[in-house]
Amino acid sequence: MLPTNETKFIFITGGVLSSLGKGISAASIATLLKHAGFRIGILKLDPYINVDPGTMSPLEHGEVFVTKDGAETDLDLGHYERFIDTSLTQDNNFTTGQVYKTVIENERMGKYLGKTIQVVPHIVNEIKERIFLAGQKKDILLVELGGTTGDIEGLPFLETIRQIKHELGKKRVMNIHVTLLPYIKAAGELKTKPTQHSVQELRRIGIAPHMLILRAEQPVPKDLKRKIAYSCDVDEDSVIDAIDASTIYQVPLNFMAQDILKPIAEQLELDEIKPNMDQWINLVNKINMPSKEVKIAFVGKYLDLKESYKSLTEALVHAGANLDSRVSIKWVDSEKLEEEGAEKYLKDCDGILVPGGFGKRGIEGKIEAIGYARTKKIPFLGICLGMQLAIVEFGRNVLGLKDANSIEFDKNTKNPMIYLIDEFIDTNGSKQIRTTTSPLGGTLRLGEYECETKENSHLREAYGASIIFERHRHRYEANPAYRETLEANGMVITGESNGLIEAVEVVDHPWFLGVQFHPEFTSRLQNPNPTILSFVDASIRFKQ
Repeated sequence: MLPTNETKFIFITGGVLSSLGKGISAASIATLLKHAGFRIGILKLDPYINVDPGTMSPLEHGEVFVTKDGAETDLDLGHYERFIDTSLTQDNNFTTGQVYKTVIENERMGKYLGKTIQVVPHIVNEIKERIFLAGQKKDILLVELGGTTGDIEGLPFLETIRQIKHELGKKRVMNIHVTLLPYIKAAGELKTKPTQHSVQELRRIGIAPHMLILRAEQPVPKDLKRKIAYSCDVDEDSVIDAIDASTIYQVPLNFMAQDILKPIAEQLELDEIKPNMDQWINLVNKINMPSKEVKIAFVGKYLDLKESYKSLTEALVHAGANLDSRVSIKWVDSEKLEEEGAEKYLKDCDGILVPGGFGKRGIEGKIEAIGYARTKKIPFLGICLGMQLAIVEFGRNVLGLKDANSIEFDKNTKNPMIYLIDEFIDTNGSKQIRTTTSPLGGTLRLGEYECETKENSHLREAYGASIIFERHRHRYEANPAYRETLEANGMVITGESNGLIEAVEVVDHPWFLGVQFHPEFTSRLQNPNPTILSFVDASIRFKQ
């Protein structure tokens, strides 16, 4: 282990365009280093001005990932957790908005002693402090900068990275640049010019990359790697290709096959790095060549951008790998299901999943899918809104409460089976007040909460524990006024958190579970979430 005051830093930037896979590259390198015994930290810097992505549309920014301490963060943090099997916190992600908010608040309190507040040094120093905080008690901190080199929003972050190299010395800092190597079909060749220009832009800002990771659709020939190494002034063994992979979990193995750890060890003055990836390799083999296959209907409404369900789709991959089964997802648009009926879309599925979401659109289609799963005895998992709608469906079609609804969709319903509680205790133990007029940002029940599981339930069986901890991101709650009636008619409360309903199951059904929490946020390849693992297992058994 390295002494805590000797934390080393690997900065990962991106060029040419966004969505190149900087997050997967960072997570893959972190995975290799962790499996070699290092204490690894990982940090995402987001240059956008929003305080957090909590109020951004999933179509705008993909999924919002929730950490155990309730921070609404970038979806890359989900990748980090899934790869390195570690729970991160709000210290592992921050935005330009948070940095400016803090600096302005400090200025108002007189902390800068009347100085003129400027990007350099005040904004840069605040970024620096947050980076160093994330690196405490770590051997190596990987820092991913969102966006693209040259973006106006990213300049203060790049200046911070430049300064850190001078403060800590070149043997404690490594710069990795992820860039695009486009294949021009008409010419039949990979083009290096965008990479050269991106590196030139980075150098103009004052940062010289030590390693290049080239995103390409096909393997990069050695002579092309040599050309890039010479033109961009990096060592040949530090030019790594990141070609499209069958699964993202293959990427660390692809990197390892190119000896990516050798130049990293040389730059940071580390001994030879030897990761033990045996278990990882075994799981990746089961993703690529499983012995079984199961089809899950995924009934959602953000299907134009499947990134908005990233954690959940990855959790299904984890469960499948650990059960040696391919989980084939059948994407079902809940609005189309409402128009054309459940039978058309769900009759050939082995399990039905209704995920979380916000807003009224597509709700009736989801309720119809839940009713189909309940009456046809198909394994069902409802998450967050999915659990709430399972209660509404049961209220309408079993209890006979035809106007049963959530006050999210009908404020005047006479049977508000889902309602808004006025106050609750948050993850910090503080009392939170929320009403229908509270601002959207910061009024959700967020983060990890304790849940007590009921004996002889599917939930207890999945976890093998009476007390579990799972993460939340929701505003509305199941109304306990209907508990007695629900349980008398066959829907049992099997999970509770300080009097709040956390899980429901249908008694006369092989496997029907609705959970208020988001199990996908704690699922990792090497440690799949028990709720989702149990659901996929039940679906496999249903198929057989």
